[in-house]
Amino acid sequence: MKRKIRRKIPDVLTEEERIRLLKVPNKRYPTGIRNLAIMLTMLDCGLRSSEIVNLKMKNINLTTGEIKIVNGKGNVDRILWINGESLEVLKKWIQRKPESEFVFCTLKGAQIKDSYLRIFINRYGKRAGIQKHLHPHLLRHTFGTDLYRRTKNIRLVQESLGHADLSTTMIYTHIVNGELEEGMKGFRTKEKLEKKAIERLKRLEKQQETITEEIKKLKNHIDDSSLFKY
Repeated sequence: MKRKIRRKIPDVLTEEERIRLLKVPNKRYPTGIRNLAIMLTMLDCGLRSSEIVNLKMKNINLTTGEIKIVNGKGNVDRILWINGESLEVLKKWIQRKPESEFVFCTLKGAQIKDSYLRIFINRYGKRAGIQKHLHPHLLRHTFGTDLYRRTKNIRLVQESLGHADLSTTMIYTHIVNGELEEGMKGFRTKEKLEKKAIERLKRLEKQQETITEEIKKLKNHIDDSSLFKY
């Protein structure tokens, strides 16, 4: 009997953490634009770190945003798309990058290393005040989770990530289901607290109306009394 492999549910970035992380790179410098483009490409396309460092200029189309991953894990090719702000940042980097066959290269045009990605992403995470241990694969996990959360199409997520086995992709359903469980467990408690808060607010509003009316009566009384002083 085959023993069922239990996969650990990975950490992912929240929307607020993602925003904070993307604010860290200094876009005044070429390396800041390049590193921002790298993180956006990983967050919006789910590329592996090896796919980032091996991505070549001939395999991207800046007009359509098409990215062709050649010989990905398991020697599988796949087509992805990058659009919007991410594509604009990528274009800015390519306008400033030195001559090189690689999309993401050093300032001398050499291929960057996987280790550099791990170092700068972890450093940016600390600067952003993110408590999780940030690494390139966490950005890929974030993409997979966000895509499943929006589409609920696990096959689409599998194809986008280039997973040969669907069971590998199923981890993202567990993340989203975990969020659903947490939300549902707190749903009734939150509902009760909101109901109590609304009832208290109504009581305070009634008290305020009573106080306002009393103040109005007192003012009228004072004004009427003044008429008999002379």
